Amino acid sequence: MVFSATVRPLFSSHCALTTVMTTLIILVVAVLLASTVSYFAINVTSTREQEESILLAKQHVWYNSLARDSQAAILIVNTGGRDVVVQKVTVRGQTVNWSETFYYCGIFTLDSNTDITYIENISEGSLTPVSDGAGSFESIVGAPGDLPLPAGRSMLVYVKNPDSITVGDIGLTVAIDVYTMQAIYYKETNVETPVF
Repeated sequence: MVFSATVRPLFSSHCALTTVMTTLIILVVAVLLASTVSYFAINVTSTREQEESILLAKQHVWYNSLARDSQAAILIVNTGGRDVVVQKVTVRGQTVNWSETFYYCGIFTLDSNTDITYIENISEGSLTPVSDGAGSFESIVGAPGDLPLPAGRSMLVYVKNPDSITVGDIGLTVAIDVYTMQAIYYKETNVETPVF
């Protein structure tokens, strides 16, 4: 009994952590936690650096009262650092048919003097207002479905007879929406009559 009484205080004093050791452990844990949070923040910001960014411009919706048809057109410019896929286009909330959609994709910009024009009897092979610089114009192709748009490129999209555009809509404002995997891009324009 005498032996156990003398051993117990010695044993318990050797197993206890000192104040210095406890402080060091807390300090190491705090540094590890701070570095983990910093690593996570750097990782999130570096992967978000190349965000999707699309510019919509030169939007038009026409109603041709002589031919009794309508047409919509918009320029989509991929200004971001990553490729995107145009999954859907809507005019006044109605999804357009890919079979009635035509496009041209390339490296071009339409300056302030060049505008998108109405294309009479639009079909695959119709010429766009986009010039190759030598005076000849590019031709459009039919949209097979979702449209990939590489970074730094532009796409000119024409829609033949978008739903719900009638002669009574001339002068009214309608919306054109472009849907991608990450966002919906929105532009408004007035319905106009084409100038030949």
